Amino acid sequence: MEIKIDKETCTACGLCKKACLYDAIEITDKRVSVNDNCVFCGACIDVCKFNSIEITGFAEEKKDFSDYSGVCVYLEASVNGISDVGFELVSEGKKLAGRLGVQLSAVAIGSGIEASAKEAFKYGLEKLYLMDSVVFSKNVDDIYAKALVQIISRYKPEIFLAGATWFGRTLIPKVAAVLKTGLTADCTKLEIDKEKKILLQTRPTFGGNILATIVTRNARPQMATVRPHVMEKKKIREAKEDSRDKIEYIKVDESKFKTKYKLIRTEKEQDENINITDYDVVVSGGRGLSGSEKFSMLAELADLLGGVLGASRAAVDSGWISYPHQVGQTGKTVNPKLYIACGISGAIQHLAGMQTSDIIIAINKDPDAPIFKVANYGIVGDIFEVVPMLIKRIRSGKPLV
Repeated sequence: MEIKIDKETCTACGLCKKACLYDAIEITDKRVSVNDNCVFCGACIDVCKFNSIEITGFAEEKKDFSDYSGVCVYLEASVNGISDVGFELVSEGKKLAGRLGVQLSAVAIGSGIEASAKEAFKYGLEKLYLMDSVVFSKNVDDIYAKALVQIISRYKPEIFLAGATWFGRTLIPKVAAVLKTGLTADCTKLEIDKEKKILLQTRPTFGGNILATIVTRNARPQMATVRPHVMEKKKIREAKEDSRDKIEYIKVDESKFKTKYKLIRTEKEQDENINITDYDVVVSGGRGLSGSEKFSMLAELADLLGGVLGASRAAVDSGWISYPHQVGQTGKTVNPKLYIACGISGAIQHLAGMQTSDIIIAINKDPDAPIFKVANYGIVGDIFEVVPMLIKRIRSGKPLV
């Protein structure tokens, strides 16, 4: 492969050089050239206004995907039934299916999950593929992967969506590998290209510093995982209607779901039962707390507000608080009515997990901290002075804001 530049149309405007992440483009005497750093990513081609740049040496293979149709969502099961992220993706899948003019389906795999899976019809689901068997009573991703591959291969959806949960992050890559298709993980936005009718999958990259939009051109299905609470869960039907005719019960042959893996036991992490996404108020602490003992102050504030403790990755990595409290790109995505950030600078990875909160209050002694850019209310000051004053104010019965 090589990069060719049309010298007749190129104006050496420099847009390609700015877009190149690998310092592969050089401009000398108003001439553009490409050095050996080039990885043929195509970023320069996308920004060139004069169509002066092209990659030569290979032809894009054209494949026929006419037998693939529809949007399919994986309804992940937990001990309490179908996880919320499944219903969130049904709501999002409804929009995508509507733009393509195709059917929205879902697949649920587990043991004793039929009643919970039927709830998905309230969010716009049109068809449910159900594999309900004791074979799936334990979350062994190897077995679940075989089941998903079987369903996707049989019904051929053009788009397949799943939650980027701890289980989804191990399960879905296995499925994509077997199907020989691409997978975009941790998407924050999904859209349909109106002209090409393909899925535009947007996700943070380079440590969250930029957003990349990814497409799957030559493989199907187009697969993406989305983190919990990123998409809105929107119920469109209140009444529970008879949906039995919309369910396809898939017979499970236990002999075809053998695995070399064996789940020996499950160990609960400290505070594992705390789900910070369930609370309307989250009080989070970061590196500015300088130690685990200081979180007791934030715990008092959270208790007064009927909320829960959150934390930045820096605080968790320092061992000051356990991982279930972590908010951010590598933790939980929360969407509370009130989010109070104490001593958190506001790295983009943390903002990705809380910036959709209804009201954000930031407390930081650095007036230039990035957290203030997303905050509704900002307090520049020492958290060890400000938080006790907030606690005192709440105890006196005065409003917080």
